[in-house]
Amino acid sequence: MRFGILGPLDVRGPDDAEVSVGGPTVRTLLALLLMDAGKVISADRLVDGIYGASPPHGAANALQSQVSRLRRALPDLVEHRRGGYLLAVAEGDIDAGAFEQLLTRGKAALDAGDTGVAATTLRTGLALWRGAVAAEVPEPEAARLTELWCTAVEYRIAADLAEGQLGGLVGELRKLVAEYPLREGFHAQLVTALRLEGRVAEALSAFDAARRLLVDQLGTEPSAPLREAHLAALRTDVGTAPTTHLPKQLTRFVGREAELGGLDAALSAERLVTLTGPGGTGKTRLAIEAAFRQRGEVFFAELAAVPQHGSADEVASAVLDALGVREGILSARRAGARQAPLDRLVNAIADRRLLLVLDNCEHVVASVATLAARLLARCASVTLLTTSREALGITGETLLPVPQLAVPPLAADAEEAARYAAVTLFVERAAAVLPGFRLTSDNATALSRICGALDGLPLAIELAAARTRSLPIDELAARLDDRFALLSRGSRTAPERHRTLRSVVEWSWELLEERERELAMAMAVFVGGASLADLTPVGALLPRVKDASVPEVLADLVDKSIVELTADGRYRMLETIRAFALERLAETGSADRLRRGHAERFLALAEQAAPYLRGGDQLEWLGRLDAELDNLQSALDWARETDQRLALRLVATLLPYWWLTGRRGEGAEHTTRLLATLPRGGPEGLAEEYTMCVLSTSYGGNLNELGNPDGPVIADHLAAVDEIADRIAAPPKYPFLLLLWGAANGIPRGAVTDSLLLRHDTVPLRAPWTIALRHLGRALVALYGGKVAVAETELAESLRRFRELGDRWGCSLALVELGRIAGWRGDHQRCVSLMNEAIELTEQLAASEDLAEILCVKATALRHAGERAAAMTGYRRAAGIAERSGTMDVFALAHHGLAELARQRGDLPEAERECELALTRCPAGHFSFDGVRDQVRITAGRIAAARGESRLAAESFSGVISSAVGRSDLPGAGGAVEALAGLVVAADPRLAATLLGAATALRGLAVAGDADVERVEGQARAALGSSGYLAAHATGAAMSHPAALELAEAGIRTALKSG
Repeated sequence: MRFGILGPLDVRGPDDAEVSVGGPTVRTLLALLLMDAGKVISADRLVDGIYGASPPHGAANALQSQVSRLRRALPDLVEHRRGGYLLAVAEGDIDAGAFEQLLTRGKAALDAGDTGVAATTLRTGLALWRGAVAAEVPEPEAARLTELWCTAVEYRIAADLAEGQLGGLVGELRKLVAEYPLREGFHAQLVTALRLEGRVAEALSAFDAARRLLVDQLGTEPSAPLREAHLAALRTDVGTAPTTHLPKQLTRFVGREAELGGLDAALSAERLVTLTGPGGTGKTRLAIEAAFRQRGEVFFAELAAVPQHGSADEVASAVLDALGVREGILSARRAGARQAPLDRLVNAIADRRLLLVLDNCEHVVASVATLAARLLARCASVTLLTTSREALGITGETLLPVPQLAVPPLAADAEEAARYAAVTLFVERAAAVLPGFRLTSDNATALSRICGALDGLPLAIELAAARTRSLPIDELAARLDDRFALLSRGSRTAPERHRTLRSVVEWSWELLEERERELAMAMAVFVGGASLADLTPVGALLPRVKDASVPEVLADLVDKSIVELTADGRYRMLETIRAFALERLAETGSADRLRRGHAERFLALAEQAAPYLRGGDQLEWLGRLDAELDNLQSALDWARETDQRLALRLVATLLPYWWLTGRRGEGAEHTTRLLATLPRGGPEGLAEEYTMCVLSTSYGGNLNELGNPDGPVIADHLAAVDEIADRIAAPPKYPFLLLLWGAANGIPRGAVTDSLLLRHDTVPLRAPWTIALRHLGRALVALYGGKVAVAETELAESLRRFRELGDRWGCSLALVELGRIAGWRGDHQRCVSLMNEAIELTEQLAASEDLAEILCVKATALRHAGERAAAMTGYRRAAGIAERSGTMDVFALAHHGLAELARQRGDLPEAERECELALTRCPAGHFSFDGVRDQVRITAGRIAAARGESRLAAESFSGVISSAVGRSDLPGAGGAVEALAGLVVAADPRLAATLLGAATALRGLAVAGDADVERVEGQARAALGSSGYLAAHATGAAMSHPAALELAEAGIRTALKSG
């Protein structure tokens, strides 16, 4: 048999089938035995490892019971020996043992200079890791294995560097130094990798950053290996290799040497460069080629999918997607956590040195101008390269018109024609569709005529070259010549370049059969491409295209370069051709029919995906929806303006997708725009969809106007939700509504009434996911209401059901809340274990912002457990992830944790600096931001108290209590009341003890394992005696919530008097 602990605990039989070993306790027992496989482990040690400091009565019998269960799963492997048990398994049958053996062999090969063997051996060992060490493995052993993983990675990278295998190393090392900031080896390797790629300036910056970190955190200078890497970078000439995130180009770039040189010079001297020119001149390709030549980070954002006249925030959303920046899904406790996309973009790149390419800006030029001005003002090391048919028109913009390719004279012979880029481009593209095509003395004149007629426009030349498969070159030239003679009588007001490009597209259009034109018009309503399955029913809405012929007609369009077949099996059009096809569609009067068919098709896709997002297949279906994101947005944009009923159905169906994939803010933007078009109460028969639209908008942070001065404001819609509660079916048609209702308890009062929640809370349910989600919703309501025991029970049941379904998203939400409660109870080891599982699930969903928040929860548990170094690493990693993603509430949460670490070690100035940074980067005004700010303000108050500034501390705690009560966040208020108890304990220990009890009443349980609370409790016990303390504490704990808050007001008054 084989056993795996380098990832979730995994047991495999001889046939490689998975073997179930039982529940959590049995799995923990197995993990303990695996740690010392083949050796006897005492019963006492196993009891300690399984049950910790609180073993059950009859622990020995309980252990025997668990051993019996394990033996049923693993016959003949668990042996009883005197005083303990032994697992009869060889070290090589455990992935951790095999990994350590490979690590030893890899290190030996590296020491012997056999770097190729070393790299292969170490990769084999690292491939055994399937994720974080199994949660059942004790923390010391997990830490040891994680350290060995780091060592293996470091050795493997050393081998790669020695072999000159640099691909992807810089990106990998940047992640490693962010995750392990105090590991000098990774810093040294990053400096070396950057130097070897020719990015010397970045290598030197990386060394400076590492040195500052080491001096600030450890008070030491860099070690010899890091200094040597720095010295090597200082001695190296600047190289040219860039790190890019650009579209891969399948064809060779032809010509444009002068334009490339000019663009290189402009980008080195200016921060905003715009390539201008009509469609088809090659602006995009020129921008990509120039970007490939730049040093540092480069990102490419395609803006064609942004709606015409879209806002700066819509443009920013597209750029955030290009950067890979998303919002988190852990919205239950921080509902409404959303900055405007433009603000998030600024925060995400404010301190980064990068080139940002914004392509196809002309239809949103004003919004791009707004975005560019903001980025240039706030992001000092960001350079912008834009492509547009018109200038942005802002200060500091450098315009570079992109001319047509040079064309030969009509009388040019083959030798002369070959010197012109237009001819070279035609020949290369023609040879791609007609192998063997080349420039000869026989076709030189025809080629010169074609390139001249097309005025050297690259897109037009490529379209014409695609026709060489079906038309001889002379006939192609003749048809172009005749066609342009006719079209030259077109609009005299259009620029010549536009007339020429339009002519060649129209010429290609006229060569299509009627059914090909119809399918091309159907294809044009798709944004970002289409699959055959989605295109077929939409295309069949037009009379000459039948279902059975769509693949055949589509193949013809691909052959004629009207449509492209991409590597992932999707079909797409160039934007210039798509725009022309949309014009032709508008002339037919069929546009609304096709757009409706398109919207209905993607509503059907979203509805088809919905149940799969709630189980083990969610990753596959999230990927399918990701691929159609542009089409889904386009369908929603059309429906919002044309059919609000369809738009509401689409919104309600897509809300789970938006939340799971970190696009909750994007969803809120859609629902905000839709809500602005709706009457109070919504359309008849869509009460549930309307409610979800309202709640999504309010969670998005929009608690004011909706942009429609003549319509209702959000408060009117929230009130309407109360009024229409009885019209919503129970159980709901959209199960996700249960989570929205549960989280609604955190919205300012008046959003959703308790009666609405209670009504749906009692309805019998059958769907397993809906039941799991309802338990989660109940838990959130209970948490905000200070009913922790109820919340914990509901969360445990929710987690059990989500696990049965295989829903990573639901499991991660439940795990995080259970972890927080475990931390309140002082069970920090359990909190860490739960967070490790949540981290694994969140990484599978690629929700990096949620990962940052979970890391904060884990780091806090480690801090309370006294593992301060590990806590600091976790907070710093979380802060780095949050800053890169622009998630400022989590950034502030991480720096709040660092402030607490500094305060605990007595470094009040450093703690104060961390608090100031957190408050500066996390502005007030958002629901979740205010919650994080309150935590920081509690710490700031404790710092003030430590300095003897009691009045300032009291004012801080008072403000937090008011803020938390205003958000209906009773646990948040409880934290401030605990801090207040510490402020008054010297003057009135009985009041302090009663306040600690009142905090318990507000939160729903007494906090354990918190050094500040324990210090106050100790002082009060010393003054009152144990019985006096317990009596006072019990008085507070028995208080109603209003009475507890009144007592807090009295405590504030006492503190102000004593201060």
